[in-house]
Amino acid sequence: MKNIFKILSAALLGVLLASCERDDTLAVAELKTNPEIVSTLSASSYVISDTNLSSTFETIVFKKPSYGTNVEIESELELATANTSFATPITVGTATTSNFVKLTYQELNNALINLGLTPNVKANVELRVKSRIKNAAADQEFAYSNPISFAVTPFKANPDDLFPSIALPGNYGGTSGYADWAPDNAPRLYSSKKDDNYAGFVWMNNTAPEFKFTYASAGWGNNKGDITKPNSYASLKKDGENISGTFPISTYFIKVDWTGNTYSIAQANMGIIGEATPTGWNSDTKLVFNTTTKKFEIASIALTGGKVFKFRNNDSWSIKIQPASGDVTPVSGKEVQVYNSAEGTVKDDPSFICPETGNYKIVLDLHNSGYYSMTITKL
Repeated sequence: MKNIFKILSAALLGVLLASCERDDTLAVAELKTNPEIVSTLSASSYVISDTNLSSTFETIVFKKPSYGTNVEIESELELATANTSFATPITVGTATTSNFVKLTYQELNNALINLGLTPNVKANVELRVKSRIKNAAADQEFAYSNPISFAVTPFKANPDDLFPSIALPGNYGGTSGYADWAPDNAPRLYSSKKDDNYAGFVWMNNTAPEFKFTYASAGWGNNKGDITKPNSYASLKKDGENISGTFPISTYFIKVDWTGNTYSIAQANMGIIGEATPTGWNSDTKLVFNTTTKKFEIASIALTGGKVFKFRNNDSWSIKIQPASGDVTPVSGKEVQVYNSAEGTVKDDPSFICPETGNYKIVLDLHNSGYYSMTITKL
């Protein structure tokens, strides 16, 4: 028994010594050289359009910073409007082990729109690399490369023209801003990956809604309903039963696997929450659906500058509407793309940062899962 105790003690001591050694290495690591972008852009000016969105913009290659000792480095590629000293940058890519970030025109365009740049208007922007030691102390300063500059013209197509969709005609349409049982005038679910999986938020102002799924262009010729009555609320078949029930008047997050003949419905009343809001993280302020604009709104809410906020459903965290990665400071009056955590499009848990203290109108457009958007406007 004594021998076993000695062996365990020695092993524990070894682990502690190794841990201290790693901590000591991080503690004495001193920045020797900053990261450096070594690749050269292929042009000085770029134009983004619907024809090149899926193509590669550039592969940005860089030298990692040196700390005079062997440590792991984490890096991000940041984008900012030129001559702003990267006051409100957007993270457009990360490199945890590699020394390059490959960007598509789509990724670049999303970041440009999130910066508040105007579509179809040329703007000057800058890229830089931000690095520091992996697992370093929170107070360790970042190392930055010199920026590279270029001009670019962002692109903004109508998202409804970019993604395939199915319609949800039903008896709730007329009271919800559409028409009853009209495939060409009904809410739609969009396929953001163009893979026959559709999703979206639908406002139903009817306590006993009935509806089906169909391609709007096909009318009722290719409709699908539930496999049984009473409904399974899970499985579909062609020319199936109306999907119906007693539901609260509410927003619903609906997903359909058209090929797999499955669907799901979940209540999703969206609210804003965060330290920037009057109630902090304690409770939500609900958004209201505008049947004219088909968007969710708060007419006026007091927000605190420099503090964060995001959106969630039903006072829970099952669905969060937030940036894709990294905190984002929206520009007053400028639309910014937002993402749904339940669809796997969000990295970590980023928030929006209120640009300055004041009263704001908030508009959340969730009708197209391929392009959710938010606009906050200072009143």
